[in-house]
Amino acid sequence: MVMAEQRRLLCEYGRRAAEAGLVVGTAGNLSVRAGDLVAVTPSGVALDRLTPEECPIVDMEGYLVEGERQPSSETPMHLAVYSTTDARAIVHTHSVFGTVVATTMGELPPIHYNTLLLGGVIKVAEYATYGTPELAANVRAALAGRQAALLANHGGVTIGPDLDTAYERTRLLEWLCEVYVRARAVGEPRVLTEEQLAAVVERALNPPAFPRREPASTERTSPSADPKSD
Repeated sequence: MVMAEQRRLLCEYGRRAAEAGLVVGTAGNLSVRAGDLVAVTPSGVALDRLTPEECPIVDMEGYLVEGERQPSSETPMHLAVYSTTDARAIVHTHSVFGTVVATTMGELPPIHYNTLLLGGVIKVAEYATYGTPELAANVRAALAGRQAALLANHGGVTIGPDLDTAYERTRLLEWLCEVYVRARAVGEPRVLTEEQLAAVVERALNPPAFPRREPASTERTSPSADPKSD
């Protein structure tokens, strides 16, 4: 079976996404790229019920290479992202808080310094019908220089060098969105300034060095050397 391990991982992380509440029903899709081939979740199948054989393989031009099921309707978006980034995995979800922000905001501001792990301010791609070249182009633009984006009135997408990284970025994106939504319920969230974010970057590049304390000696003297032993 072509890309057997990648197809297995699609099933594993599809189940994780469903169990974490990041997708509902047949919503959401994942993919992994290996060379000029892409393994993607199929259309119309719940992610927590997938088997590796059900995950089709397409080439970078969108032609079906292997598999009986049709690829996800969002495959054009996946291929567009792969064609313009060095991503090797993509996770697209319809998570609750991500969709709330994508439906109400033009971007997710940096309310926490971990926003930097996704490239900074999270852009919201302009709305377009799912599965269309227009949506693919909008998402590609929103992802420029970033590892995550939100899709207006739709959901979110994250990329990574592998599926585990892309999935963890999805979890982080949802956490950031939840923090923002809950903060708005209490008051107006404080947004970190460019200077504050730059200080975080500087701290990460030059972490403090903590001196090592040498352990106390546990060596015992021999009875013959002990003046009290006589």
